[in-house]
Amino acid sequence: MAEAEREQRPLPEVEQSVTSIPEDHEATCWGCGLRLVFASYSPIYKCGWCGAVTQSNSQTARKPDSIWFSHWRRLRDRLFVAVLVLFMLFVICGGVWAVYPVVFSVSKFCGVFHCTVAAVLAVCTVTSYCLASLKCAGAPTDIRWGSYPVVGKGDLENYTFCTYCNKPKPPRAHHCRSCKMCVVDMDHHCPFIGNCVGASNHQVFVVFLISVVISCSYVAGMTIYASYQIWPSIEFPDLASSSRHSMSSWKTVLEMITTVAGSAFFLSARGLVLVYLAFASSSVNAGIAVLLCQQLSYIYQGNTYLNRLSSAPNALQHGERGLQNIVRFFGCPYPVSRVVLRLRYSNAAKLQDDSGSKLL
Repeated sequence: MAEAEREQRPLPEVEQSVTSIPEDHEATCWGCGLRLVFASYSPIYKCGWCGAVTQSNSQTARKPDSIWFSHWRRLRDRLFVAVLVLFMLFVICGGVWAVYPVVFSVSKFCGVFHCTVAAVLAVCTVTSYCLASLKCAGAPTDIRWGSYPVVGKGDLENYTFCTYCNKPKPPRAHHCRSCKMCVVDMDHHCPFIGNCVGASNHQVFVVFLISVVISCSYVAGMTIYASYQIWPSIEFPDLASSSRHSMSSWKTVLEMITTVAGSAFFLSARGLVLVYLAFASSSVNAGIAVLLCQQLSYIYQGNTYLNRLSSAPNALQHGERGLQNIVRFFGCPYPVSRVVLRLRYSNAAKLQDDSGSKLL
């Protein structure tokens, strides 16, 4: 009986060794179709052949957006675009109509100079806006995927699968539900241009912001100067009286504000337009300047707005942060140090040629 009980009793060491053996987990790579075997389960895995990244938690196809949702986004973009276009036309036309009599009264040269500067700024702003709005933000290139003989080794390195488009999505790309497409190096969707800001139009978008900041600064300066020239004469009777010494500082400021505001009722239509343009251009200039500084900061870091939000910044940079990212962004493929060295070398070569010609 004792021997039979010993045979039926399980050994604890054997139980522990059996339960510690890991189970294999199988999955299929969406990029090349190969079957992958893992020792342990992982929600995110990368294929060792094609390099595609699979997120098992989000691989199921998502339902398309409802018709009402798509119409709402389209209507929102068109409304913002219409408001911005009307504001730009009002600033251009109203500014020229309200400012040019004052400028031409100074001198003909000042008037011609003002009209030339206003025309150049208007053309640059409108052109950059049209390019940023109408140009494709950066659609991913078509790439072969799905089966092992077609997909070579490393062809889909760090690619993920877009469940909205049902096709591969390259690194640093995001799907825009408003544009209904994946955008390479997508920064954000801007409703004021009715388009995404991505790899293809990011440069012209930043140029548009720069032109808006310069144009609004010029409009604010010219409208303030013109308003000062046509403003009715202001008198401060309480300040001129003998009781001004007994008035407190806040009463003095309140008296000045009240007098200036009261004199605004005597302004003509041109003067009211000038006052509105001065306040509007200053407010828009402050907001766009903040957005421009943010964009230049992300470019300096080699990053984008959405990538900064979605993942760690260190893994999303093209390289080290620095001015070379800004120089490369605006079309120069060389680093800043190389450009400076080239300029110094060219200047030194010119000086040597000039000195040699003088000696001859």
